[in-house]
Amino acid sequence: MTKSLLVLACGGHGRVVADAATECGYEEIAFLDDAHDTLTPVIGFPVLGPLSLIEQLAASWPNAIAAVGNGAKRQQLFRRLREAGYRTCSIVHPSAVVSRRASVGEGVLVAAGAVINVGAKIGDAAIVNTGARIDHDCIIGSAAHIAPGTTLSGGVTVGERAWLGTGCSVRQGITIGDDVMVGVGAAVVADLTVAGTYAGVPARRLEKHA
Repeated sequence: MTKSLLVLACGGHGRVVADAATECGYEEIAFLDDAHDTLTPVIGFPVLGPLSLIEQLAASWPNAIAAVGNGAKRQQLFRRLREAGYRTCSIVHPSAVVSRRASVGEGVLVAAGAVINVGAKIGDAAIVNTGARIDHDCIIGSAAHIAPGTTLSGGVTVGERAWLGTGCSVRQGITIGDDVMVGVGAAVVADLTVAGTYAGVPARRLEKHA
């Protein structure tokens, strides 16, 4: 039986997901994207139409993954896929190192070169991006994004829809709340519990200006 996957949507992250899926043995891949009428086949795979087709395609494309970068939107699409009866599979690139004593939820991308150590728990619809390192006993919330090259020391908790920017580092035992965004290259050495954007070394909350 041909192994097939429907990918929502086909921006940069969607292409990364599709490419990783081919390395995992998926032979038939297609996209849904609301910009379908302006898109040609993406890395050799067709764009079938807009996201409004999700409910119609569950029988013919039983495996699907939400592949948008925005965490809230990805979480919403993940839930919609489950309600429509899809298998919300996770894609783990063969070059990633995932402890058999870690757990990875549904609809997750673990990208090339990522490391997930013993006792870690990755929530549904999360992204562990290229070369990210998640050490022992970390808990990553639903729809969080651990960006390329990010390092989490042991026992870090990351909330839902949080975004940890490229190359940032998080000290052991830290808690990062829901909807927190951490800037590129930041060093997180204290808990960040209030939603907002944090940057710098050490990471501090950026104030909004009128």
